[in-house]
Amino acid sequence: MIAGIIIGVVVLILIIWLVSINNRLVSLKNNRESAFADIDVQLKQRYDLIPQLLGAVKGYMNHESEVLTRVTEARSRYLKADTISEKIAAENNMGAALNGLNIQIEAYPDLKANTNFMHLQQEIGDLENKLAAVRRFFNSSTKEYNNGIEQFPSNLIANFKGYKTEPMFDLGIDQRQTLDKAPEVKF
Repeated sequence: MIAGIIIGVVVLILIIWLVSINNRLVSLKNNRESAFADIDVQLKQRYDLIPQLLGAVKGYMNHESEVLTRVTEARSRYLKADTISEKIAAENNMGAALNGLNIQIEAYPDLKANTNFMHLQQEIGDLENKLAAVRRFFNSSTKEYNNGIEQFPSNLIANFKGYKTEPMFDLGIDQRQTLDKAPEVKF
């Protein structure tokens, strides 16, 4: 009788332990998804501002339509993306396209002095700062989630439930190559 009670208590403790590990993994997964939802909100605001920015720029940049087309296509790709990984890839394309736009804008001093353009640039700058913050939070949540599913003993439950490590929100190849180059200083 005592042996049965001891076995029952051990089984109950084991079940509670497994449930708590499972709940922790679910919580980590949901935190990561919530962190990306914050990124998604900021990106949505950014992508809503882009048509306004492009409208302000178009009058000055009639012959640079390729740059404007790349930005518009990148925006469209993001809005059509369904998964977090697809959205990260689309956002990396947008970053590269916006870098090209910024380079072209440098050639138009009148545009840089335009009040509407300056206001839009300021709003986008503010959004970029917010995006940097939510990306850091997302990457922190992703790291915590990945650690949770790779560490023993929670990896046993994670493997059983099919959890896989998830990618961080990184710069992407194009932006990484740009950052790897030394900055050009002009006087």
